[in-house]
Amino acid sequence: MNFRRGSRNEEPEINMIPLIDVVLVIIIFLMLTTTFSKVSGLEINLPTAESEGSEAVSEEIVVAVTAAGEVLVNRQAVGERSIDAIAAALGKAVPAQGGEPPVIVINADARAAHQSVVDVMQAAQRAGLPHITFATQAPAQ
Repeated sequence: MNFRRGSRNEEPEINMIPLIDVVLVIIIFLMLTTTFSKVSGLEINLPTAESEGSEAVSEEIVVAVTAAGEVLVNRQAVGERSIDAIAAALGKAVPAQGGEPPVIVINADARAAHQSVVDVMQAAQRAGLPHITFATQAPAQ
């Protein structure tokens, strides 16, 4: 007895169009949610301002931190390594004229202790100098 008289033996097949649609949606989702980061450097975005007429050049106070932990403010050695002594030296380096506070540029040696750099940042805060940036160099290729 053959109850399947009119049926044919058809091979099951996978419909590829919905599979392609799902794969494309996953690829688009991954492309939109992926973040690209630059590992080679530290980016610091300083505030910018547009003005009409002549641009005022902001003053800079250059603070150097050596590998031994010595601190120099505008190429003048600070006697002590305490935060108060560094803050006093930064206060003396601020120009007497009013206006925008100067930018502190920290040139730290690659082998300088992290604590020395943090001390300079705390001293700048105590001296009332909120703008700090770091000087770096491009890696050798």
